[in-house]
Amino acid sequence: MSHDGVRLHGVHHKGDNGLAFVVGHGFTNNVSKPYVARVLARLATHAGVVAFDFRGHGRSEGRSTVGADEVHDIEAAVRTARELGYRKIATVGFSMGASVVLRHAALGGTKPDAVVSVSAPARWWSRETAPMRRVHWLLEQPHGKLAARAMGVRLGDSWVQPPESPLEVVHRIAPTPLLIVHGELDHYFGVEHARSLHRASSGHAELWIEPGMRHAESAATPDLVDRMAAWIAGEVEDEE
Repeated sequence: MSHDGVRLHGVHHKGDNGLAFVVGHGFTNNVSKPYVARVLARLATHAGVVAFDFRGHGRSEGRSTVGADEVHDIEAAVRTARELGYRKIATVGFSMGASVVLRHAALGGTKPDAVVSVSAPARWWSRETAPMRRVHWLLEQPHGKLAARAMGVRLGDSWVQPPESPLEVVHRIAPTPLLIVHGELDHYFGVEHARSLHRASSGHAELWIEPGMRHAESAATPDLVDRMAAWIAGEVEDEE
């Protein structure tokens, strides 16, 4: 349960090496979606996995705030992983979940030991692609909430005060190791989102632009998941 009282549904793939991946999915996804479950299963070959449905998604309660209050959901999952006995925790987020793990690492109470952001937006209200224009239709039009519900998402009210964007806070993540991964062919957020996050980190983050890759979980190949897991393992081992 998040600290603001939202009950979250999650899954735990037990690991035995002291490391856990806390995974945040993208908008309209949940842990039962086949391509999300596939990523979780691949990560579980390397370490423990604690994953959950963000508020308003899947079997979790509450309503989606599209990246604002979801920081509390990541915080609850990190705390759960600590309570399960994992000594090292890396947060891994995809798309909306990537924006959330970035904001959590900068602003949250329980800091992770490493962060991986995949297909993150750098800023809010990005409309430069057709898929994002459709997302904003869901968020802004009178019938959008009904359409979103048909897609499995329960939307909350519009933001009164916009939360800090990933671009505004990414510099605060240091010295926690940070990996920014972005598809060269991402059809939601262009590669400039990743490059601007990298610049804003003042060189602290490592940046991977993946040739031929599109967006988020559905584009995450087993090879990419393995390389991200290896990067995390190397970073958290260096800290010991």
